[in-house]
Amino acid sequence: MFENNKIRALFGIKYPIIQGGMVWVSGWKLASAVSEAGGLGLIGAGSMKPELLREHIRECKNGTSKPFGVNIPLLRKDADDLIKTTLEEGVKIIFTSAGSPAKYTGQLKSEGITVVHVVSNVKQGLKAENAGCHAVVGEGVEAGGHNGADEITTFCLIPQLASALSIPVIGAGGIADGRGMAAALALGAEGVQIGTRFAASAESSAHEFYKQKLIESDDRGTELIFRNYALVRLIKSDYSARVRHAECAGVAPDRLKMLLGEKREKKGIFEGDLTEGMMEAGQSAGMISSIEPVEKIMRDILIDFENTIKNLGKIF
Repeated sequence: MFENNKIRALFGIKYPIIQGGMVWVSGWKLASAVSEAGGLGLIGAGSMKPELLREHIRECKNGTSKPFGVNIPLLRKDADDLIKTTLEEGVKIIFTSAGSPAKYTGQLKSEGITVVHVVSNVKQGLKAENAGCHAVVGEGVEAGGHNGADEITTFCLIPQLASALSIPVIGAGGIADGRGMAAALALGAEGVQIGTRFAASAESSAHEFYKQKLIESDDRGTELIFRNYALVRLIKSDYSARVRHAECAGVAPDRLKMLLGEKREKKGIFEGDLTEGMMEAGQSAGMISSIEPVEKIMRDILIDFENTIKNLGKIF
């Protein structure tokens, strides 16, 4: 299975499944477990200082001999330092997001790094391709965390990226099982990036209260806030309701920025503050009913994928 898959060949992995590099969730335990199970684990550097990132990279190397990568949001003021640390530690795969990869791609490629950038529309995808990225992650608005202002859905984004680009597309946003994986590949993706499902894994570094909220969520369990500032999808809560009401009341951007505040993500995801924290999660949370080890999650996705393909064969 997947013998001729471009993403599998690009990263040297068994299955074209990438674990999202989520803040306060994707530490070395999660990344190494996904890589050990045949996917590509990513350490989420967005919630780490350079020295903490260095620790996680070294622990991940102890946890797996298989390929893994680091996700670095380029909007971080210390992005240069995070990239420097990643290079010093010999990581060969870097996913970038939240900014233009053009500043870094040439340097990274000269160091032998495989570079992938997260995009939310075709224009961004073309820029990433022109910058020299090896692949892009096409992330639809179903995804948790910060999203593209155009609010393009995964179902519409993937085929347009696949038609416009010559580099491989990895589908992301709302994918949590084998059915979603099969759909993404049918739409032109060469692989999938899965975040929220892995956030509810045993190896995730998220707080148990946050994981329980994922399980309790249904199809209407998340919402988009900060639409005019920094679009974010998160689990509905007292905090998200306050922000929504402020936006509807026409509160000025500066005051909304104060509502966003500092370390809201840490409070919600890592510390389990269900009232004041920001619990970022994708719409696929409504598809999650239990906390499982990564090995079982991966196995279930692959079994579901094969069954979906077989069932499609029966239809035709």
